[in-house]
Amino acid sequence: MLKNTSTAELLPKARAWCARQERCQQEVRDKLYAWGGHREEVEQIIAQLIGEGFLNEARYAEHYAVSKSRQKGWGRRKIELALKTKGVSESCIVSALKAIDGAEESEHLKLAVAKRWERTRETDPYIRREKVVRYFAGKGFPREQVEAAMP
Repeated sequence: MLKNTSTAELLPKARAWCARQERCQQEVRDKLYAWGGHREEVEQIIAQLIGEGFLNEARYAEHYAVSKSRQKGWGRRKIELALKTKGVSESCIVSALKAIDGAEESEHLKLAVAKRWERTRETDPYIRREKVVRYFAGKGFPREQVEAAMP
């Protein structure tokens, strides 16, 4: 924990931190408190960062949703829960989930299901099917979507 710092010291530090990658308000708030900021200072800095365009919750949510879908292969449910955990507003979450390309998501899911099906070492087809469905349910995909992508 750092010693008490003033707004004049925290603001440039926060700008630089937000310029590196997209951040949500809660991440910035937590970081400012870790740097020794006080409640009034932190809220003032966040408001200024929003005004200057360094913080944009809708932009963050959209970037987060699209990147988790493409890079990690997460489904919409898991992305939605992760954004809620980060304190993102419901309206931003809804618009972020709309930004995910449905056709791309379906194609990725088909390939991932086929790969997982081959890797699952179960002789009973019903148990094998359930293992694959359960795996993708954990990644945030609805059962019907996984079963439609089954080989």
